[in-house]
Amino acid sequence: MELTKNRAVLDWIDQQVKLTQPDQVIWIDGSEQQLEALRKEACATGELHELNQEKLPGCYLHRSDPSDVARVESRTFICCKKQEDAGPTNNWMDPEEMYAKLHRLYDGSMKGRTMYVIPYCMGVVGSPFAKYGIELTDSIYVVLNMAIMTRAGQKAVPYLDEQFIKGLHARANLDPEERYIVQFPEDNVIMSINSGYGGNVLQGKKCFALRIASNLGRQEGWLAEHMLILGIQNPQGEVRYITGAFPSACGKTNLAMLIPPEGYQKNGWKCWCVGDDIAWIRVGEDGRLWAVNPEKGFFGVAPGTNAKSNPNALATTQKGTIFTNVALNLDDNTVWWEKLDKHPPEHALDWRGNPWSPETAQGPAAHPNSRFTAPAENCPCISPEFNNPHGVPISAIIFGGRRAKTAPLVYQSRNWRHGVFVGSIMASEKTAAAEGTVGETRRDPMAMLPFCGYHMADYWQHWLDMERDIAHPPKIFNVNWFRTDEKGEFIWPGFGENMRVVEWILKRCFDEVGARETEIGYLPNPEDINLEGIDVSRETLAGLLSVDRDLWRKETEGIHSFYAQFGDKLPQALREELAGLEDRLKD
Repeated sequence: MELTKNRAVLDWIDQQVKLTQPDQVIWIDGSEQQLEALRKEACATGELHELNQEKLPGCYLHRSDPSDVARVESRTFICCKKQEDAGPTNNWMDPEEMYAKLHRLYDGSMKGRTMYVIPYCMGVVGSPFAKYGIELTDSIYVVLNMAIMTRAGQKAVPYLDEQFIKGLHARANLDPEERYIVQFPEDNVIMSINSGYGGNVLQGKKCFALRIASNLGRQEGWLAEHMLILGIQNPQGEVRYITGAFPSACGKTNLAMLIPPEGYQKNGWKCWCVGDDIAWIRVGEDGRLWAVNPEKGFFGVAPGTNAKSNPNALATTQKGTIFTNVALNLDDNTVWWEKLDKHPPEHALDWRGNPWSPETAQGPAAHPNSRFTAPAENCPCISPEFNNPHGVPISAIIFGGRRAKTAPLVYQSRNWRHGVFVGSIMASEKTAAAEGTVGETRRDPMAMLPFCGYHMADYWQHWLDMERDIAHPPKIFNVNWFRTDEKGEFIWPGFGENMRVVEWILKRCFDEVGARETEIGYLPNPEDINLEGIDVSRETLAGLLSVDRDLWRKETEGIHSFYAQFGDKLPQALREELAGLEDRLKD
């Protein structure tokens, strides 16, 4: 039964039905009754496996095709009329050519299958931040994940207007050579085919919330960012909010679900997670920036998540969660992954569904990119403001990376323009887990390189232009938890201890502490970071807060070569910031 009489919506769906030729069409109303029926159907066909309902109530396991286990950046396209508008960091194809190619692939792709119509909202329904879309899919897995990750179903339908985001997904035959994840930002259209993996097919996530939304934000004067949102409550009961952008493997989820050190907890400090991955940011009537998390759930990496590294994330997965490509513990019908604990199951099926045990293991039990899709409301530290339609006011923006020697533990930018420069040069040195040479520096400006829906230089200019509208801009910082000693060991303990740095950052935002000016920005005086109850000496901290001029001079060379690819489009302000840094680094 159709949930709307909106002609624009129905005509578009009719076109896609004629193209893909499903046997039937079912509208997703978001009711628990309908979702439960779909779970039962997916278990009957093997698309899902029901887990131990006493230990993991409402939890299921899914295995994707072994060729289809991660986002595929090489098959992800931004298709706008002019190649220049997509920029040098995105794959581009002429929209007409791409539409023609995709139509051939979609033709009859749902024969013998059901098309599910998922109306959904990114953000709180009715919020001034909210945006609405429809995803058409032939996958129950996608339906159930979208029901966790977005506000899906009947409640979104009244808000669908002519501007709704149109999304089409078909598993087709999962051919990796014909796998495409395509955004048409000028048409507000998303099309993905030949994939069943979450990051490629849960279109509300990176496709809509970042690639399409970043373009909408440029047109409408706001920011769609790959950022966590965290509230810090001090002993006086006041909550101050930060956003933070970090490339993968840089501690983003741990910071989003930060647990204060014991001493802080005793003194009454608390942390509240508003979002772990995406922030939509607008200028409020009070001249401050306000942010919402447009998602309703977490799509997290399982391996490495445990009771020590991130107890809040682990607790979030204990009910109503869909696990993808983790191991199945046959002894008690639960799940397991590497570093969950030190007790791998004796009898298990690995992420491919093959028998696995610690003695006979030929490979990992869980895929390194295996995932959990969990409702945010499960999180023990979910913010009371999570569903606030107006979002939360932002005091600080934090950029981070993984640098062994160059970047200090924390520094503050001189102003908004310098902060945009700091975000534009964000970098991480590759670890053994990433493709490429270990130690090689990979730039990932604002952690948006794979997710910006238009030319990266225009994106930086949009950031610079935003300053005109922000009467009270947040302060911008850079952190680096990953400085190493001569043995390659991390010097700063990280995890919950990062609270000590965040405390200093927020004090700076409210002019409660001083700083010393250096060539790269403002650094803490070592005595201003609380070291009580931590095994880090004042001398060690002073070393973490040092600026090596030779390393930074080398850094400027790397920035020049990174900027070169953007040619004349590079904002003049960023050229001037780089020149200023070089001047300050001269002997």
